[in-house]
Amino acid sequence: MRKVAVLISVAALMLVAAFAIATGRSSARHFVAMPAPTPEVGERKGFTGYRGITIGLTADAVRTKLGVPKDKGDEQDLYVFSDTETAQFFYDASHTVSAIMITYTGMPKEALKPVDLFGVDAEAKADGGIFKMERYPKAGYWISYNKTPGTDSVVSIAVQKIPH
Repeated sequence: MRKVAVLISVAALMLVAAFAIATGRSSARHFVAMPAPTPEVGERKGFTGYRGITIGLTADAVRTKLGVPKDKGDEQDLYVFSDTETAQFFYDASHTVSAIMITYTGMPKEALKPVDLFGVDAEAKADGGIFKMERYPKAGYWISYNKTPGTDSVVSIAVQKIPH
């Protein structure tokens, strides 16, 4: 009987925690990485697009520039450029790019670096991992860069439209 009571209590706490996180009423949000101070658009010297693709470009324009995607859809396209580089383009209801997700595996030389995105380098943690995020409200998007530690690192870059 005691085990059942403990299980019910744990389940109830998990539901409360899930609800709190889903509704933003959790102190867990205090542990989320905060973006760096927003630089002025004129000061930004980094990211201007990925392979000629920018936020707001139409899906047809993406496909014209990059060719046929490996996986094509109304809401997203997946491109595989090599064994070490992939990109997903996410589209909003008007079929324009609302987000770009770029992934590099194995740290190829062509992988974008923080300086390519932000105009300045990012400090690596003691283990070699890197995380940097900046918001560009005037430009209408944010950028995050995440590099896992180790010699066979994964670099994930996200660029997403800021909803108005």
